[in-house]
Amino acid sequence: MSVLNDANLLKALAGEMTPKFLATRSSDGIPNIVPCTSIMPADDAPDRLIFGNFLLRKSVNNLDADARVGIIVMTTDLEGWVLQGDFAGWQRTGPYVERIMSTDLLRYNAYTGIRNAGIIEVRKVLRHFRIPKTRVLADYLLAKALARPPALDGRHTRLPLVVQRSFQPMTALRVLACLDADGYPLALPALSLQPACESAMVCRIDPNAEELVGLPAGAPVAANLLTLDVVSFQVKGEWRGCRRALGAPIGTMAVQEVYAGGPPIPGRRVA
Repeated sequence: MSVLNDANLLKALAGEMTPKFLATRSSDGIPNIVPCTSIMPADDAPDRLIFGNFLLRKSVNNLDADARVGIIVMTTDLEGWVLQGDFAGWQRTGPYVERIMSTDLLRYNAYTGIRNAGIIEVRKVLRHFRIPKTRVLADYLLAKALARPPALDGRHTRLPLVVQRSFQPMTALRVLACLDADGYPLALPALSLQPACESAMVCRIDPNAEELVGLPAGAPVAANLLTLDVVSFQVKGEWRGCRRALGAPIGTMAVQEVYAGGPPIPGRRVA
């Protein structure tokens, strides 16, 4: 039986502007998560996705080193899916490249297009969720009220002011990636994620991201922000654990690296 058998999921995956994030891992187990809206279903295999190699420098290196991937798809109505799969290689020329290059996203971009098309074989749909917009507001305010900066050391860095400001609007999508028990990158919703201080982030852990509750302190994590203006930043660091406050799980990550997610230099470290 096909894994990708949900009509709404297939519609979301086929949407050229549906927000999609690709989570990969380095050979030493550091997660990386970036927007990858070019992800779409392949026409010739039921559980195959394809995507364009466009502004994906670090992801490409990770995929060549470790085939395990995670994907999160989230519509503007906050309906989402968490997928797990395996990278199956690149197509330099052929129908996948032609199909991706025919999309509006790449046909009219000011850059050179894609280098090649990536192929992902989906293993599992781990989760289907819907997040009420009222809960986004409640969780954001709760995380803000209960933020406690963790004790930090010299390994941590400050969030640039522009990044701190980008995390302020609640309309921006936020996702967080960690590694699961099998070493697969796991991409999870984290819509309340925001700065707790200059060098730490805090969130009210979403019920659809329950894995974060038991994630051990010190585990590597990566978060990504995508605004309505298509501004993206990736924040990497270490998980500082979860505590309960007012009955809600509150998670904290210490910031170690910050990267720009888009042009002119995608993947450039900014802190």
